Amino acid sequence: METKETAPKSAVSALDRPIARVAAIGVFLCVATALAFIHREDLMPGSSVAAPAADDPAALCLAARAKDIDKMQADGVIDAAQATLFKSRAEALCQAQEGQGQQIPGGPPKLPGS
Repeated sequence: METKETAPKSAVSALDRPIARVAAIGVFLCVATALAFIHREDLMPGSSVAAPAADDPAALCLAARAKDIDKMQADGVIDAAQATLFKSRAEALCQAQEGQGQQIPGGPPKLPGS
């Protein structure tokens, strides 16, 4: 009886082939794209920051009081530290008097149910 010798099969694994590497790069790109999409607000924060509305009564009150505080500082009645303190107090006062219109950046958070 004659035995046929078969040629040895390739020792290259299926994971070492070029198509597997292309698939791995594709998976990496998909994951990187998904991660960038999920964190788009962290990567580009300027696109979602909204300025206070011009008709917001609390923002209008704060703008008027800030103008007065700046004038007092320019006249030399108060110094820069006092002006900063007065502006923070004016912000709280305007929020209390005019209600919880739009959130003033850096101001206190809105209460639940407001």
